[in-house]
Amino acid sequence: MIPNALSIAGSDPSGGAGIQADLKAFSALGAYGMAVITALTAQNTQGVRSFQPVDPAFVAEQIDAIFADVQVDAVKIGMVATAEIATVIADRLRRYGARNIVLDPVMVAKSGHHLLQADAVAALRDRLVPLAQVITPNLPEAGVLLGGPEPASLDDMLQAVRALHQLGPKWVLLKGGHLSRGDSTDLLFDGTAVTELPARRIMTQNTHGTGCTLSSAIAALLPRSGMVEAARRAKAYLTEAIAASDELSVGGGHGPVHHFHAIWQKDQTQ
Repeated sequence: MIPNALSIAGSDPSGGAGIQADLKAFSALGAYGMAVITALTAQNTQGVRSFQPVDPAFVAEQIDAIFADVQVDAVKIGMVATAEIATVIADRLRRYGARNIVLDPVMVAKSGHHLLQADAVAALRDRLVPLAQVITPNLPEAGVLLGGPEPASLDDMLQAVRALHQLGPKWVLLKGGHLSRGDSTDLLFDGTAVTELPARRIMTQNTHGTGCTLSSAIAALLPRSGMVEAARRAKAYLTEAIAASDELSVGGGHGPVHHFHAIWQKDQTQ
């Protein structure tokens, strides 16, 4: 079975994040990728210059067109940009009984630029989070969702992952990449048990689109595996994509990860 995975997110013209990263991750992991665009951004590896949200009614039309014709096996939600767009996405996904929803609460780009309007945080938290099979916040995003400080230790993460679960998702994957430790440990929680997902920390500035890539990798894998296995495989895929990122030469800032590290032959990249 080749699952059909839908990304609902913003567009990154430099190709490292947003729907471009999602479609690459879907393809690399054997899923057929589709995309509904919520916002157009002007960005590159050095930062976001500006963004233009898509009209919410047109976001709804895009979603309607997909679900009217295609069996959607998983949905990844990334940049929603505004409260109105978050609301219309929630309405449509609830209407169509969408399955395997992976919510990456995109708020700030790697460069520090905000990608979510301030009034949209409540809509994302109250309308989209409860629909999710899993949410995948990083530590700054967890602080915003919980209205408190950013978790600064593994103990803080253990408390935060439980508080995030109270917001209504079935699972929480809290990413620990922002911690100042030798490894990069994420926590996966289903309301009962916490599973640690460790990985080696790779010293590189090529981290553009890592959150997009991880969440879309989970969405590609979920229709064919359980949550713990999907999260483990997605994290392993992302770790190797970061490790191979130096094979690419894209931009002078935070470069993209190598989504096709396991597919492209090295002699093709020389």
